[in-house]
Amino acid sequence: MKTEQDAYLTLAALCAQAEHCQWEMLEKMRRWELPEEAQARVMERLVKEHYVDDERFTRAFVKDKIRYNKWGRRKVEQALWQKRIDNDIRQRVLDDVDDEEYLTVLQPLLKQKRKSTKAQSDYELNQKLIRFALGRGFTFDIIRQCLNVEDIEEEYEGTMVD
Repeated sequence: MKTEQDAYLTLAALCAQAEHCQWEMLEKMRRWELPEEAQARVMERLVKEHYVDDERFTRAFVKDKIRYNKWGRRKVEQALWQKRIDNDIRQRVLDDVDDEEYLTVLQPLLKQKRKSTKAQSDYELNQKLIRFALGRGFTFDIIRQCLNVEDIEEEYEGTMVD
């Protein structure tokens, strides 16, 4: 079992390396079986000294999950909910993300998936692509925009003559 000072030093070092939210820090202290009063004091100190900031964490988390993990809004929102991020912070940060960013991520994903997906018809192919994108957490309006753009591009490519 860690002492209160050991817990603070360990968590401060962890937060200096990467962004973490309050819930993650509290979970670590619970696993270390630190008394609740000590947890509250350590958490207060971490927040006061700016080691932990849920809004800063949320901004970094959202940016990383969209760009690197290629997640859509719904999946990011669910992950933040699981990390017990306050609804106001969640909504504010997610609302700051422009639809263009989701489109930039989803269009290449769908283009790649389209190549590897077998289907009997365009309708079946689109249904599979929609399910794939929904599974990634993208909203239906973003998915529809991407599929419409791809359909137009394919029609254009089909009419070009060498």
